[in-house]
Amino acid sequence: MRKALPVCAVAILLLSLACVLLAQGDPFLGTWKLNVAKSKFIPGPARKSETRMVVSGPNGMKVSVKRINGDGSTQEFEYTSNLDNKTYPIVGDGPEGADSIAADLAAPNTIHSTLKKGGKAIATATLSVSADGKTLTITSKGIQADGKQFSNVAVYDKE
Repeated sequence: MRKALPVCAVAILLLSLACVLLAQGDPFLGTWKLNVAKSKFIPGPARKSETRMVVSGPNGMKVSVKRINGDGSTQEFEYTSNLDNKTYPIVGDGPEGADSIAADLAAPNTIHSTLKKGGKAIATATLSVSADGKTLTITSKGIQADGKQFSNVAVYDKE
């Protein structure tokens, strides 16, 4: 019994450490807050705020977004993607009216994605996490729901 207790304690410690290391292995996981001052939204107006929560699960990477747009309206959406460039549904009020997304992992810290509406591509985005893991930059371009073109650079700080 005396020997079993230290062995169990070591096993629990190793399992905890493994979970932490796995979470650190994916730079996209975590909660990201929009840094409005560092971001650019053309034609605008700039978003007032946004929080992106990214978690890993058995069905891929789940992304949940809550934002307040420049006009004060709120927008919430989420999706789960396996980062295999297959199309997955967006639940909620998708960006630019998108109802699905296809994304792939281009490098350990870079994701390329395409937003779609009715199967037609309406926007593309590149998501990059900085080497220190503290900054997420999403560069996107496409067509807004009103038909106007946009080009955005949204910068996020990790919480």
